[in-house]
Order: sequence, then C-alpha cells, then structure tokens
Amino acid sequence: MMQSRARLLVVSPHLDDAVLSCGLLLAANPSAIVCTVFTAPPPEKMSTDWDRQSGFTDAFEAMQTRKQEDIRALQKLGAQPVHLSFRDAQYLLTPSPDDLTGALRRTLNEHSPENVFFPLGIFHSDHTLVSDACLALIDVMPDTAFHAYEDVPYRQRQEAVSERIEELSKSGYALSPTTDMGAPVNAFSAHEQIKREAIAAYASQLRAFGPQGQSSLYSTEKYWRLQRASS
Repeated sequence: MMQSRARLLVVSPHLDDAVLSCGLLLAANPSAIVCTVFTAPPPEKMSTDWDRQSGFTDAFEAMQTRKQEDIRALQKLGAQPVHLSFRDAQYLLTPSPDDLTGALRRTLNEHSPENVFFPLGIFHSDHTLVSDACLALIDVMPDTAFHAYEDVPYRQRQEAVSERIEELSKSGYALSPTTDMGAPVNAFSAHEQIKREAIAAYASQLRAFGPQGQSSLYSTEKYWRLQRASS
C-alpha cells in the first residue's frame, strides 16, 4: 500500500472528479495535492443546463460556490487544492492542448510529486482533454510515476473503458492494473466514511446528479499504471 508520506498529486478535470474517483486513495494519503483544471467562470454571464440543475442562477455563482465546496471536501480528506483557471466545455471556451499541457507541467514541477493520478479520459470531452495532456508529460517526466484512474461516474460505461484502454495501447502506452493503490476497504472503514463525507460536501453537484445518478458515485476505485510500451 502506498505510504502517506509519498508525494502524491491527483489531476481533476472538474471540481469533484478527484474525490469521486480517488476519494479512498486521498483519504489514505493525507497531504496529497489535488489540481483541478476547469475552475474559471466564462468572461460573460451565462447559464447552462447543468448549472441550473445544480441550483445556480448563472455560471459566476456556480463556480464561486463549487470552489468553496471543493475546498471543504478536500479539507475532510487532508488534501491541498490547486485551482487552474481554465473553463470547461459547457462554457464554450476549451483551452488548447498545448496550453493545458504547459500549465500541468508547471504545476507538477512546482510540487514534484512522486506519483501522479489523472483521468483515464472516458466519455466527457474535458476528461479526455485532461487525460491527453497528462499523457504528453510521461515522456518528459521520467522520474514521476503516472497512473490513470477510471472516471466516476463515466466508468459505468464499461464499453467506453475498454475502448479507451485499447486506444491508449495502440498509441504506444502499456497499462497495468494497480490493485493496491486504493487499499481494500469494507463499507464500514474509516476511509470509506471520510470519502462519503467529502462527496457530501459537493451539495450542488449531488443535486444535479439526482438520486438515480448518485447511486453510481460510490463504485470501487480502479487505477492503471501507465508507461511507454517497450519498442
């Protein structure tokens, strides 16, 4: 099992993805860094379907509140938030791959993590964009171990998981399941309870997911070690 003293950084596309997908890992590794990519509102007032379902009148209110929710959630896990100033796809201002890769590389260089966890990149365009940006760093950061986590709730689309793994394999990456990162726990463990409390901090997002969507948020965490395949 990874020790709590290890320098660990989780890259999160949105303000909840790291906790949903890696909450047990974070609970087992206090003092981890969580770098969330898409945390900025659009330059002008607008309202999206997701923000309205979350209970917000506009994007400014949404991002301000969601940042506070994220800070509270990560406090419960003993993690440190880092918020990058990119805008997610719903605000129609997606960053270029180069800009995103550059910002993530600067963040990783600043914190020097031994292990980086990033989304496998399933279904959502923002998740795929962040995943690809992190993949681009594997070759230039040989002293850092990179691991992909299966994106919750999109990992419920098992076909999408298989397709993404096949895509990465064809692109020259070797993926091996990392079974010990999440530290096997039962439903009554302290880490499981901490993760549930952290997820509860994202009240607006739980509202948007609704009861049916929430049921898919507590699936087993799964990780893959990524390396360049031997030629």
